Amino acid sequence: MFNIGDKVVYPMHGAGIIEAIEEKEILGNKKKYYVMNIPVGDMKVMVPMDNVQKVGLRDVIEKSAVSEVFNILENGDETVNVNWNRRYRANMDKIKSGSIFKVAEVVRSLLLRERKKGLSTGERRMLESAKQILVSELIMVQGIDRSEVMDNLERLFDRHDS
Repeated sequence: MFNIGDKVVYPMHGAGIIEAIEEKEILGNKKKYYVMNIPVGDMKVMVPMDNVQKVGLRDVIEKSAVSEVFNILENGDETVNVNWNRRYRANMDKIKSGSIFKVAEVVRSLLLRERKKGLSTGERRMLESAKQILVSELIMVQGIDRSEVMDNLERLFDRHDS
């Protein structure tokens, strides 16, 4: 159970703050919803309270886990699967998991692949989506703005190139 003001992550969408709990009647069914504001992408999302487990809504990570995220981004290789379809599905499964650590693996893998071989349009879209999800949670956890998070990430990826 979450409360108004809680910082949460909605897999495939990103991190935000629960702004309200509202009861709505849709097609004759009354349900309670968390109304969540996701600042990155400027989205408002309504999540049925009885569906929270299914969609994987979770608290943002602890501040102490941010270093682990950066460690994943900094170390490791791209996914070696040469089959585009399998690689895409594996990456999509990681993003759908809702784990910031799995999303960081996708970002790292796709950025490294982009630098070596380039990305297809689908993988480029996936990279942008994964970056947005990652950045939204880092903003919530670190309490800094988007440009600062992006600068930190750029510095990290520039080190990969040198």
